[in-house]
Amino acid sequence: MGRAAVIAAAGLLVAIAVALGWLYQPDRGRAELEAVYAAAPSTFVEVLGVRLHVRDTGPRDGPAIVMLHGFGSSLQTWDAWAADLERDHRVIRYDEPGFGLTGRDPGGYSDERGVAVLAGLLDRLGVARASVIGNSMGGRIAWRFAAAHPERVDRLVLVSPDGFREPGRGYGTTESVPLMMRTLPYVLPGFMLRPMLEAAYARPGVLTEGLYERYRDMMLAPGVRRAIVDRIGDQVLADPVPLLRGIEAPTLLLWGEGDRMIPFGNSKDYLAALPHGELQALPGVGHVPQEEAPETVNFVRAFLDRRSSW
Repeated sequence: MGRAAVIAAAGLLVAIAVALGWLYQPDRGRAELEAVYAAAPSTFVEVLGVRLHVRDTGPRDGPAIVMLHGFGSSLQTWDAWAADLERDHRVIRYDEPGFGLTGRDPGGYSDERGVAVLAGLLDRLGVARASVIGNSMGGRIAWRFAAAHPERVDRLVLVSPDGFREPGRGYGTTESVPLMMRTLPYVLPGFMLRPMLEAAYARPGVLTEGLYERYRDMMLAPGVRRAIVDRIGDQVLADPVPLLRGIEAPTLLLWGEGDRMIPFGNSKDYLAALPHGELQALPGVGHVPQEEAPETVNFVRAFLDRRSSW
């Protein structure tokens, strides 16, 4: 390498270092965040070496429901639906390992680990069977759990679930972590985060300042950004069709037609594979209907309360 090239490379490194220094954003203190986001009825439950942030509400003798949030989210995403369902159901929701106030998982972030943590939490809470609701990544963990433990799932609600491969990505392979993503543990610029969050909604104005701050705070919780990078590296997507075909539970697919994260067209793939699946399309709604259109809980309630016709 010539002298000019060395000088140019050094200049680039200095520029990157200056940019990172300007954008540097440390984690927020755990005690500070727990004071805001972990007041009662929140509790912390030790499961498989992970300190899970959990909310367990509603009548203990009511039918149990477990709610699993999506990538980069937290248990608060279910606030509106939980307020309705906990009137006559036992509603269990938690920050999945690596997100929110749960923190990092020494056991890794594979789907198998996610299923094991869910089973361990139900064991710890003394819940033999439950209906499982999952959004996006949480939807994938939900149907993986239903496939692995059919005896523990009454009904399954999949809200814009993840699971089918994207173009250019195969099954059974790990995903490389982009260089820019590797800087995430050190930076969190609002000019990048806000557009990413806005893309989850079909309707303008849903992302209020308070909602944006909550998502940002959860991203700044201790270890979360590092865990996100680790999760991407741990993820090996399995061919979903054989697993979905073995699911015995009646399954409701709730999907926003305006979803820009996971296309509404993927619902056809799920319906083709699920033995007992049905679709409720949501016109004008995006990726997180529980936040954007809380009234969609009525579809969930009707499905959970329906006598099985399969």
